[in-house]
Amino acid sequence: MSEINHAVKGTNDVLPTDSAKWQFVEQKMLETARLFGFREIRVPVFEHTEVFHRSVGDTTDVVQKEMYTFDDKGGRSITLRPELTAGTVRSVIENGLIYGALPVKVCYIGGCYRYEKPQAGRLREFHQFGVECFGAASAAADAEVISLAKQVLNNIGIQKISLEINSIGCPECRKAYHEALKNYFASKIDDLCDTCRDRLDRNPMRILDCKSPVCSAIAADAPVVLDYLCDDCREHFEQTKAHLNAAGIEYKVNPHIVRGLDYYTRTVFEFVSGDIGAQSTVCGGGRYDGLVSQMGGNSVPALGFAMGIERLMLVLQNQNFVFPNEKRCDLYIAAMGNNAALKATALCSSLRDAGFEAQTDICGRGLKAQMKYADKTGALFTLVLGDNELESGKAILKNMADGTQTEVILDELADKLCEIETQIALANLTDSVSNDLK
Repeated sequence: MSEINHAVKGTNDVLPTDSAKWQFVEQKMLETARLFGFREIRVPVFEHTEVFHRSVGDTTDVVQKEMYTFDDKGGRSITLRPELTAGTVRSVIENGLIYGALPVKVCYIGGCYRYEKPQAGRLREFHQFGVECFGAASAAADAEVISLAKQVLNNIGIQKISLEINSIGCPECRKAYHEALKNYFASKIDDLCDTCRDRLDRNPMRILDCKSPVCSAIAADAPVVLDYLCDDCREHFEQTKAHLNAAGIEYKVNPHIVRGLDYYTRTVFEFVSGDIGAQSTVCGGGRYDGLVSQMGGNSVPALGFAMGIERLMLVLQNQNFVFPNEKRCDLYIAAMGNNAALKATALCSSLRDAGFEAQTDICGRGLKAQMKYADKTGALFTLVLGDNELESGKAILKNMADGTQTEVILDELADKLCEIETQIALANLTDSVSNDLK
């Protein structure tokens, strides 16, 4: 098979059989975000490359190894977004959102692109849901954003998720920490990978995030950032924990969390699953108080998180999550003859106007083949139209679940279908309540 018939390595198709599951997850995400006052923002898939160099950081794996960067026809360096925070910050600055009422609360769902080795839960094209909050410096904001992430995971149906938090301090208290890291890693420089040797002077914290097993083993015994926090950062972290306690959110302090992007300050956090192997982090985020000013805006505190949708789908799959049934075709109209086909087209049009999913034959098949196709679509009801039905203005509506048949007037089909489906829904609800009471 030629290459044109294969998806690009590291990308996946979401087929119609799975798209309803994605829609369920995405709807839960947006609905939950709205409960916290977050509204959706949509930013371009690509940005000027400098947007990511200034925000994500030149010493990160993302910028050094993973970005899809190219020159456009005007000779400008363009990059497919590897994450959505940078583009969102650029947007709120450019469109003046941070100069109005604060805090500004936005959320997003979108695709991201990183050139890395594809594996379970890690693709070259992947999708994220995330939120960003601008203009709130208090620890209460940290706890609220973490609470939102937890509620999203709960509402989707994710189980066995643990929260880990840390503080990586501010630029001031990190100076002493950077010096301690340099002293520690300098004595082991011969064992570090080439990338980490380059990071040692520029940003030694990035060594803590290296994927190399050797560097990870060395970093395990490195100085801990919590021992170097200034009084303000220490108090902020204590207040964040107090607010999490007040919200009844369990957590573990993990002093090794630094996150993989340079813009983070103070609180960082991850939600971790034990159900997807090595790629266990399903949500990560934190505070980035200096990023807005770094990208040309006012000095506005900010924080947020992102969660990978592919990883969440993998967790749900491994936890044998049962998704709600996708709504099936309400009615399939099988037509015999040209006049019946025209009437079927008219009926389907009126039914769709009334909000029903209605289908009829568009392949010129015989009655038997049409009914076979209706069964494959999972149609709830079928109706056969022929000369007799056209002459009488009536037809038989068949319930495909139990085989019951009801005579209906064709010009009143939408009303009758609505009445029958309502009766079925009420009966199902009564049965469900009765079973719960038992």
